Amino acid sequence: MGDIEAEHLRARVAWLYFVGGMTQQEIANQLDITRLRVNRMIGQARAEGAVMIDIRLPLIDCIELEEKLKERYGLQDATVVPSIPDYVQQQQTIGEAAGAMLDALLPERTGVGVGWGRTLSFSVRRLGARRPKEPWVVGLMGGVTRGSGTNTFEVSTALAQALAAECHYLTAPIYCPSPESRETLLMHDELAAVVRRAEEAEIGLISCGDLSERSPVVPIKAVGESLDELKALGAIGEVLGCFMDENGEIIPHPLNYCIMALPPDKLRDKPVSILASGGMNKLPILRAILRGRYVNRLVTDEAVARELVAG
Repeated sequence: MGDIEAEHLRARVAWLYFVGGMTQQEIANQLDITRLRVNRMIGQARAEGAVMIDIRLPLIDCIELEEKLKERYGLQDATVVPSIPDYVQQQQTIGEAAGAMLDALLPERTGVGVGWGRTLSFSVRRLGARRPKEPWVVGLMGGVTRGSGTNTFEVSTALAQALAAECHYLTAPIYCPSPESRETLLMHDELAAVVRRAEEAEIGLISCGDLSERSPVVPIKAVGESLDELKALGAIGEVLGCFMDENGEIIPHPLNYCIMALPPDKLRDKPVSILASGGMNKLPILRAILRGRYVNRLVTDEAVARELVAG
């Protein structure tokens, strides 16, 4: 048991240093060990070839959480990465882990549908030489008028370029002015064809957002003006632009009838639906999505995973 615990600690130190970008002193403080011991473990990992692109040491706590998440929420697969203090770095590690999960599934599937967000923008970094049976990518939702590197159009373009695939865009705003204007747009043959592709894609890669200033959806004018109403109706976050309550039920707000995006319940029909998101601010909406059984795979961080397993 002592050897297993030592290996586990060494893996955690290596992960926090090489992937998490933490300093040796920060790691020592977090794990309550000396900086000298941290330095020695990092040196051993380098000397033994344990650290390459991936850290080839088991993170036992994370593996146990993955199994518990699969059992509790009926997931086909789960990946849990260690939690790190920096929010953007945490999104990066989750996104890259989602890319690794996606990469392994590509050869057996046709079409990849992708959402938006900073986390998903990092997933491209971990894609290798694998390709889908039919290489095409489709955006699962409309976009916004400003470029940020996390817009649906930008994320889907980056993914398509990495896969050498054609890309199909849902060229409309995420929120239409009214349900009637949404229906009018969908009468356009090319736009309707993209919506069908979003439904037909066998893989869905999505993230989710809370209702804080960190969320990409809150700065959208229509959302900002309706934020108090959304919260009053019980909204705790969104997935594919659709606002949900804590039980994963879609709330009866006009914005939810004006969305130009794949409806969340369509994710249930996909052979592969990956939700990649983390951070304690996302816990309520992550739990809601899992309670609603919208996805069959999850990538998140350790702190969130523990709370999800607990209830």
